[in-house]
This record gives sequence, structure tokens and C-alpha cells, in this order.
Amino acid sequence: MIRILLVDDHMIIRRGLRQILAEDARIGTIHEAADGPAALRCLRSEPVDVALLDIALGERDGLDLLGSLRNEFPRLAVLMLSVYPESQFALRAIRSGAAGYLNKGCTPATLLDAISRAASGGTYVTPEIAELMTQDIRRDHSRAPHESLSNREYQVLQLLASGQTVGDIASQLSLSANTISTYRARICEKLGLRNSLEIAHYAARHQLLNT
Repeated sequence: MIRILLVDDHMIIRRGLRQILAEDARIGTIHEAADGPAALRCLRSEPVDVALLDIALGERDGLDLLGSLRNEFPRLAVLMLSVYPESQFALRAIRSGAAGYLNKGCTPATLLDAISRAASGGTYVTPEIAELMTQDIRRDHSRAPHESLSNREYQVLQLLASGQTVGDIASQLSLSANTISTYRARICEKLGLRNSLEIAHYAARHQLLNT
């Protein structure tokens, strides 16, 4: 039986996932956590085989939490779940140690297949991610400037480039506007840019936007 931890800050998402998983005979105990600290508390006290981890967790980014989980629980398989398409975060997640990356719009069968593969020690790669990995291998260039961004900085870059304001992003990520402004300043410094418009142009030039 595969023991699961659901990490998502939306209760309705957790309950929906729980309902899907509970119908499969391969799934055993299902735990829930609304944020990073709750996830760590659970993992330190309960045996878990696979964690389903949302990327957007408010105060702590899911990709940052992934790093902590991999360090403290190296045998734990972590599947990233997100509303963001594969083109935005999948490669970063897998490079950071995720056992797979799934869009929340995937079918229950796909989700359960991914869990089964992750629990057996494998990595679940969708055709879309396989294509991204192939393109990345074939790409012959030096390390792009945006590769130096932290996971949270990269997420803020995506949102700024999509036209969202600092206030919009602060509300979406449950952070203060000052914090988002600080991230924007760091992005501009690392990429040699001056404002949000140049960030948008940079993202378009490097094909970092949702297509």
C-alpha cells in the first residue's frame, strides 16, 4: 500500500485528490498538509512513500520546499502538482529532485500511474516533459542569466512577464507588496534589466512565457 501526503493550501483541492486516491486499491494512508511546516511535521511523525506537492504554497514556494524534503527525506518520492504548464516549471522541478511534474488538469489515471511509478523509485515523465528535456539537451548555449534566479524569483518573473502588477502577485502568493518589489529588484539586478517592461521582453525573447 502506498502511503500519501497531500500538500496544497486549498482544502477543496486536497479533498478532491483524496477522493480520487481513496478509490484505488494501491493507495493506503492519506495525510494532508496545507503548508510547508505542516508537511514537515507530518513527515517527521508519519511514514510516507509519496508526497504530492503544489508549487504555489503562499509563504513558502513549493520548489523551495522540495529542496528541504529531498535533503531531510531522501527516500521520499515527491510529485509536483501545479496549474502551471510543463513549459514553465517542469524541468526545474525534476532537476531539483522531483519524481515527476503533473498539471492539475491531468486525468485520475495519469495521476495514479505517476504515483505508482514514483513509489517504485522511478520518475514519471509525460510526453510534453520528454520533449522539453530533449530540447534542453540539444540546446547548445552557455548558462542563460535566468538560470541563476531562485525558484521564487523565477516564479515572480513569470507573473510579472504575464502582465500582473506587484499587488496582484502579492495577493496571489500571499506575500507583501514590499516582498514582491524586492524580488523584482533582485530579478532586474541578476538579469541586467531596469523595469517590468524589460522583464516581459526578456521572458518573451527567451521563450519563458506560457505558450
